[in-house]
Amino acid sequence: MTVRRTLPQRTRSLIGAWCFADHYGPDDVADTGGMDVAPHPHTGLQTVSWLFSGEIEHRDSLGSHAFVRPGELNLMTGGHGISHSEVSTPGTTVLHGVQLWVALPDEHRATARDFQHHVPEPVRPDGAEIRVFLGTLAGVTSPVRTFTPLLGAEIVLRPGAEITLPVDPAFEHGLLVDTGEVRFAETRLRPAELGFLEAGAARLTLANDSDGPARTVLLGGTPFEEEIVMWWNFIGRSHDDVVRAREDWMARLGGPRFGEVEGYDGDPLPAPELPNTPLKPRGRGR
Repeated sequence: MTVRRTLPQRTRSLIGAWCFADHYGPDDVADTGGMDVAPHPHTGLQTVSWLFSGEIEHRDSLGSHAFVRPGELNLMTGGHGISHSEVSTPGTTVLHGVQLWVALPDEHRATARDFQHHVPEPVRPDGAEIRVFLGTLAGVTSPVRTFTPLLGAEIVLRPGAEITLPVDPAFEHGLLVDTGEVRFAETRLRPAELGFLEAGAARLTLANDSDGPARTVLLGGTPFEEEIVMWWNFIGRSHDDVVRAREDWMARLGGPRFGEVEGYDGDPLPAPELPNTPLKPRGRGR
């Protein structure tokens, strides 16, 4: 599959507590084979799955069996440990979407595993269609629980449309462009580019300068002041946190810390080898 890792980058590790953004597709499943990710672990984070097209079957060690569809949020909390699998369904022809992670604050890193599903109702201010999957925007508040103040929304702008939205000035914001060309805080962004704005803005203006619709994903949150270590599918605060998580996963794949994923036809993914040098914590801007 075509995957663009837009976060973390060399100069920025987090936007709020958003610590990871993979932007993938559109891919013709007949050519690529689609998605088939065997059971694998997570710690210290929440995963946010959001599709533009296609369908993915989700199974996890909490016992959740759900489908990710366009315009529907699936949010999984790893906390102390969870495992899950992701497989595109046979009816999927084009797979296209984003996979996002949220770092859990230290006081909640060992929280219990959880799974939430939400279908946000779209709101349609002049020239735009907005689906708020986390936080509050355009008069809509998502009921989905997070552990730090966050914003996540898909915003589609009509050709030539411009919209100004009130936002929380305590939030920093990022805008990922999927289609079209968009001006964000007077910066022109092209498809697959991610713009960043420091905290302090009380309003955000987005303008579609292209001849067709522009689809974007807006992310925001209060600055995440903790340093994290992110390696493979684990988020900790030190090299030793990651070592322990890897050992727990490899000692008994799908063992008590991470549980078993029922219904997947295949073996869990083994963890890669750790690097030869200690992993270093990193903060917001690096």
